[in-house]
Amino acid sequence: MISYIDGHRDRFGVEPICRVLRFAPSTYYAAKTRPPSARMLSDQALKTEIERVHEENFSVYGARKMWRQLHREGHVVARCTVERLMADLGLEGRRRGRKHRTTQPAETGPRPADLVDRQFVASAPNRLWIADITYVATWSGFAYMAYVADVFSRRILGWRVASTLRADLALDALEQAIWTRQSENLEGLVHHSDRGVQYLSIRYTERLATEGAITSVGSRGDSYDNAMAESIIGLYKAELITARGPWRSIEDVELATLTWVHWWNTRRLLEPIGDIPPIEYENNWNPAIKTIKEVPSTTRPIQ
Repeated sequence: MISYIDGHRDRFGVEPICRVLRFAPSTYYAAKTRPPSARMLSDQALKTEIERVHEENFSVYGARKMWRQLHREGHVVARCTVERLMADLGLEGRRRGRKHRTTQPAETGPRPADLVDRQFVASAPNRLWIADITYVATWSGFAYMAYVADVFSRRILGWRVASTLRADLALDALEQAIWTRQSENLEGLVHHSDRGVQYLSIRYTERLATEGAITSVGSRGDSYDNAMAESIIGLYKAELITARGPWRSIEDVELATLTWVHWWNTRRLLEPIGDIPPIEYENNWNPAIKTIKEVPSTTRPIQ
């Protein structure tokens, strides 16, 4: 009522409006001179923090993750309050679109078995890696992004952006992942991907074998054969590519991907690992006493 009167007082005057609305002018003037309440002051301070957190996290957090992040920073606030204030500010989380397949299935020759069978679970780092490739449309042509992640923490270990779907694209991402884990033993690691030719190439499979890793590919006709990898791709598209496009060049995509991957690994809160970032989750894991429980098996999207 007060805001309505404020919006029309210059045209009609306060008292005529109050007379039509049967609203006491004294109530209006009292409301205008009353000092801000404790709730109003608290809401204003929280709105400032919510806007900051939203901007610092690629503007992708919805109310639940915003609430989690505020608690991590020491702001004790109810989730319903966060939902109300985000609605007031017109802020909301990003939603994912559909993913288009970029890898081409290899039609000839023997294929590795599916050693995962939709069970994307790892009890420790370097037990199970996943890999995938996606594309990004730019004004100068298509860019392709390949990455490798550890299922245990969802940490992206290696990635590359290139202008072509060459076999070296996936191999470069794998080399970076191996370098990231350079001081660790990868013997017995299962590397899982879809049936793309990039992942079944001789050079790729031989590189895995050199590290003692085992190749696994999804089964034919199974839309969930690489579900976790596709879930990460979906978030990459929704949180970065779609949200910040259109993209002028492949170099722009590469630089933005670098920033997003660093944020994903060091700051993004992931629900399946307890609403903490991947690197923090790995740092909390103690191989001697196994302080972190196994993540339940799931093929649902990462939140």
